[in-house]
Amino acid sequence: MCRNIKPLFNFEPPATEAEIRAAAVQFVRKVSGFNTPSQANATAFSAAVDEIAVAAQKLLNSLQTNAPVKNRDAEAAKARARADRRFSR
Repeated sequence: MCRNIKPLFNFEPPATEAEIRAAAVQFVRKVSGFNTPSQANATAFSAAVDEIAVAAQKLLNSLQTNAPVKNRDAEAAKARARADRRFSR
């Protein structure tokens, strides 16, 4: 998975439309191989981002869990601690 795509499910507050769209953009960039599409491909790129964002929103709305809701700040702190351990060697 692309390292820039972050988990969006089971957080309080829920993922925003902007976060979902950013994940969709990263996914389309990864699949297409384009960081920025050419003018000839811009329409297809944008349409793919829109479709994936809609599909991701539907997925997030339909998922269920019994796990406790995660706190964004706590999860970010854990990720920073993992990165510090990983890169301090």
